Amino acid sequence: GTGDPAAVGKALALRASLLETGVPLSHARDLLAAFTQDATKTRYADWPDLMGYCPLSAAPVGRYLLDLFGEDPAGYAASDPLCDALQVLNHLQDLKDDHANLDRVYLPQDWLAEAGESVAGLQAPAASAGLRRVIDRCLDGVDELLARAAGLPPRLNSRRLAMESAVILRLARKLARRLRRGDPIAGRVALSKLDFARAGAAGMLAGWLRR
Repeated sequence: GTGDPAAVGKALALRASLLETGVPLSHARDLLAAFTQDATKTRYADWPDLMGYCPLSAAPVGRYLLDLFGEDPAGYAASDPLCDALQVLNHLQDLKDDHANLDRVYLPQDWLAEAGESVAGLQAPAASAGLRRVIDRCLDGVDELLARAAGLPPRLNSRRLAMESAVILRLARKLARRLRRGDPIAGRVALSKLDFARAGAAGMLAGWLRR
């Protein structure tokens, strides 16, 4: 059959854009693979298993931007961990809703077991001590990813992209700190407009000066 006309139209538009910009099709394919995985895989055995999902669901976004701006693919080594960290932070923010609405749990199952916890704890009024330890272990992983991503802004040729990546790094670090203090089970932990404004100003200045 001809399929969904709207979907076909979007696919053709994407193909035309990729041909025009020279961005590899592989990034779009990886994202589609992540969408497919989300439909079939709802649990992750351990941290490496979760990190194996991020190259499909997160890293292609950063790679696409670097390719779009004509940056050296060597920058993937810093953009990949930044995108992976952002993905994990988003999962931690949405722990309760992802489990309740989609039956998806983006926490390592072995860490839950070691803490004596189960996914049922995600629907409690607040995080237990064990679940808190698991969340903090994930944040430890985020901190390591952000440390690997720290060299991204100064290595970029595009001043605009350097400033944007510096802003994103600051926002990611701030959100990680807030998630350590806050409880994403008791309520959504998010950044304020003031947080965005401050990180934006500081990050843009840092990105400008480090060129």
